[in-house]
Amino acid sequence: MASRETPRRAAPDTTGTVVDTTDWPAQAADTIERVVGSVRDKTTGPAISAARWVVYGTFALLVGLAVLVLLAIAFVRILDVYLPDAWVGEDHTWVAHLIVGLVFTLAGMAMWSKRSAPDDDR
Repeated sequence: MASRETPRRAAPDTTGTVVDTTDWPAQAADTIERVVGSVRDKTTGPAISAARWVVYGTFALLVGLAVLVLLAIAFVRILDVYLPDAWVGEDHTWVAHLIVGLVFTLAGMAMWSKRSAPDDDR
């Protein structure tokens, strides 16, 4: 008995183009791959973007705090060197610390006055 191959059947798809229906496992795999890729792009894309914002924001915050501390130290040192001895005496480091403390206190008070009241909708 001779084996008889099934003839290739062509069927139109939803767009009207003719599709080979004998290769349906490959078509199903391609469709699954396309759908999974689309879902992955829609879900992991925003998650990766948010994770980058968190990482870079944390890094910027840490670097900013380190720079702020170093600037405060530099400001105290500069004031300690350039404050005249005639005003506060030979040992005037305390005045430099007082001035820097006042600057930070005034900046904190200005920020405190600009805060917004919390919503009492609870």
